[in-house]
Amino acid sequence: MTDSARPLIGVSCNFMHADPDRALFRGKTLQYVEARMAKAVWRAGGHPVLLVELDDPAAIEAQVRSLDGLLLTGGADVAPSSYGETPMQPQWGGDPIRDAYEIDLIRRAEAAGRPVLGICRGVQVIAAAFGGTLYQDINTQLEGTLVHRDWHRYDQLGHDVRLSPDSWVSRVYGGADTIGVNSIHHQSIKEPPPGFEVTAVAPDGVLEAIERLEHGRWVVGVQWHPEWLEADRVATDPDAASWNEGGPIFEAFVRQCSEA
Repeated sequence: MTDSARPLIGVSCNFMHADPDRALFRGKTLQYVEARMAKAVWRAGGHPVLLVELDDPAAIEAQVRSLDGLLLTGGADVAPSSYGETPMQPQWGGDPIRDAYEIDLIRRAEAAGRPVLGICRGVQVIAAAFGGTLYQDINTQLEGTLVHRDWHRYDQLGHDVRLSPDSWVSRVYGGADTIGVNSIHHQSIKEPPPGFEVTAVAPDGVLEAIERLEHGRWVVGVQWHPEWLEADRVATDPDAASWNEGGPIFEAFVRQCSEA
């Protein structure tokens, strides 16, 4: 595949907001993407394009219109204010600035008929954008749930998810009814947004994927991090031995962007 033939996949930024005490770029806002996300898009046949916040609606609109698809990345918590709640704890206040930036991208991508895929935080901001709500902290609000994030084990933690028959993610994995995934989140969808189907559920009932596959309004989100499930890692890392490779998700998304 030549570079010019690769569909352009807009990748949303993580924000590191201005901090007068930070040694690197003191007092400056940084917008960035984690390297393995960009590499996953490239391996899948897409050309990753970082969508910086330009503070210029016309420029952002032009950016989105030039793309073949939108990929929403992981990162900071979604702010409870973005789905009509107040933080239960100060540390769960999230990033409302990033929320507004990504919700605007979602709206513009949907209006332009571009496919949207959300990863981890990405599925959560999709839920907020379309009228859903989140658990601010799974283990606080849901009794008896698994540990879905462990800072010390980080991307070595995982579990199975049950897939809905004939869902997009099930078809990605050849019609599988269960796959193994990693788990690096303490928030999750509480009430799915209207019009979306829940397509993956963890053993403790936590929602792990949603989709809406209407023509011209294609939106999918998964709660795990497929970009950290490379083929070589799944083949060699004992912690990942029971997990499925993440590459098929990106490959199927890039194909969708090529066809849209």
